[in-house]
Amino acid sequence: MDTMRERFIAVTSRLLDEDPRLALVLAEITMDGFRPARERHPDRVVNVGIREQLLVGVGGGLALTGMRPIMHTFASFLVERPFEQVKLDFGHQGTGGVLVSASASYDWPAGGFTHMSPGDVALLDTLDGWTIHVPGHPDEAEELLRHAYAAGDERVYVRLSAQENSRSRPFSGLGFRTVREGRGGVVLAVGPLLDDVLAATRDMDVSVLYATTVRPFDSAALRAAVGSGPADVVLVEPYLAGTSTAAANDALADLPHRVLGLGVSRAELRRYGTIAEHTAAHGLDPAGLRQRISAFLGPRA
Repeated sequence: MDTMRERFIAVTSRLLDEDPRLALVLAEITMDGFRPARERHPDRVVNVGIREQLLVGVGGGLALTGMRPIMHTFASFLVERPFEQVKLDFGHQGTGGVLVSASASYDWPAGGFTHMSPGDVALLDTLDGWTIHVPGHPDEAEELLRHAYAAGDERVYVRLSAQENSRSRPFSGLGFRTVREGRGGVVLAVGPLLDDVLAATRDMDVSVLYATTVRPFDSAALRAAVGSGPADVVLVEPYLAGTSTAAANDALADLPHRVLGLGVSRAELRRYGTIAEHTAAHGLDPAGLRQRISAFLGPRA
């Protein structure tokens, strides 16, 4: 099976063939995969080199001319390093484009902390009008990439990861999907952490929701899952812990509720092992999730 990043190359290359309005801006990363597309469309596949602020600036300039730009590099260089350009060249200018990242929170541990971006979603969440997709499987990545490309002139971030679930879930729009129903609480699993959440809660009496789009936050689906009584909600996100707790609290503001946000810790891990070792160190593997979810929900689960 191909990876999310490989699927991104295939889908975007086809879209470049189909739509003369689409442009792709790269900063060396994944350039090899797009060489055939660049040969076919040298005026719409632009490689700016290792200049990430320029990457976003060029994308913003293309958007001002009426193009639909897709900008791509590692998450830490796509959102964090050129954040001022993202804020001004798209938000302030009122234009739209698609940011597509790779490497996610800690997909390349050997690259060190410079190549990790657990805070990307929280950072974009400080800006208005961004749709944020977090697919958990290459098939979902394809669906969400096509949706992002076709979203008029909206601002969209597609967060690709080397981590993925064993199978995709049917695409039924951008809302949260119910994977399992229970009475002892609600666990929201985001993107590639669904398999670990299902393994951690396999014999627990909890509802499991699955999100591949986290902004806008599907407040209606969360409210439907918790019902009218007191609510216990656990958010399991593959980026900075607590990123969506405010959104969940707002959704349940008129109900008695508790929210636990699980995700990547703020503490930097300075021993760079494998992806699996980082997942376990952050308590996001099935064993770590089970312990923390059980302790929070108590005997009802």
